[in-house]
Amino acid sequence: MKVLHIDKNHPLLIEQLARHRFENHEDYHCTKAEFLGKIADYQGLIVRSRLPIDREVLDAAVQLKFIGRVGAGLENIDVEYAHSKGIETIAVPEGNKTAVAEHAMGMLLSLMNKLAIVDAEVRKGKWEREANRGYEIEGKTVGIIGYGNMGKAFAKRLKGFDCKVIFYDILPNIGDEYAEQVTLQRLHEEADIVSLHTPQTPETLHLINEEFISKMKKSFWFINTARGKSVCTKDLVKNIQSGKILGAGLDVLEYEKSSFENIFSEDNMPEDFKYLMQSDKVLLSPHIAGWTIESKEKLAQFLVDKIVRNF
Repeated sequence: MKVLHIDKNHPLLIEQLARHRFENHEDYHCTKAEFLGKIADYQGLIVRSRLPIDREVLDAAVQLKFIGRVGAGLENIDVEYAHSKGIETIAVPEGNKTAVAEHAMGMLLSLMNKLAIVDAEVRKGKWEREANRGYEIEGKTVGIIGYGNMGKAFAKRLKGFDCKVIFYDILPNIGDEYAEQVTLQRLHEEADIVSLHTPQTPETLHLINEEFISKMKKSFWFINTARGKSVCTKDLVKNIQSGKILGAGLDVLEYEKSSFENIFSEDNMPEDFKYLMQSDKVLLSPHIAGWTIESKEKLAQFLVDKIVRNF
């Protein structure tokens, strides 16, 4: 079976597929047109996010049996159309769940203890203690939205903090020892901290907006290591300014390109993004929550295992 790789990944992916008699071809710089010109020759495709796998690609991929994405989400693939053509789509959210959970925890601890603020102050020779009192997670209620691999991993890491952990998910009856499943209304009523762990779907577009935030009974800290387009940045900024949102840790942004590679190539930077960059109530990272040394290898290994098992 011939497999085309269009994004660089951990070398074990190619090494182990070759060991199982897959024929690997690599083209990490092909244009969309070049890609369309060669995909008909392949039965397998390995991607991250560089090129969209849309209907045009899928129509050209006349021999394709599977698409493997080295990551958790499949939003850059027209999954429904792929399945209609008998093409299996494979994601590996198990591979970076630990990385995402630890990154979310790090952002939360940094925000609540004002670590970014005090680090900058001390480097400037400013030694302010009383003004920089932080908050403890103990005794707070953490509300998780989306209780798949990432949400569960985050809840597991909260267990030792003596806090209450609740979650909302569209799937019923999935609560466990780490978190209690509740209605969205109850999450609005109880949460002091909200962490988003949902995939990008039409239903999650601007899920966190003025309506959602206004229903929160308390001011709260917000963490997003999921997808940027799930948050309406304008509404987020408004509520940071008003104090309804006490702090925001954002690994993903609404303004990211679909490839997740860059957001600084536009001349006209949105005003709301400028505010996020300047606010000391906001902690930013460049979509790296799932990017650790360990997760790079885990993602590749999980994907190899699934491909070999099924093909």
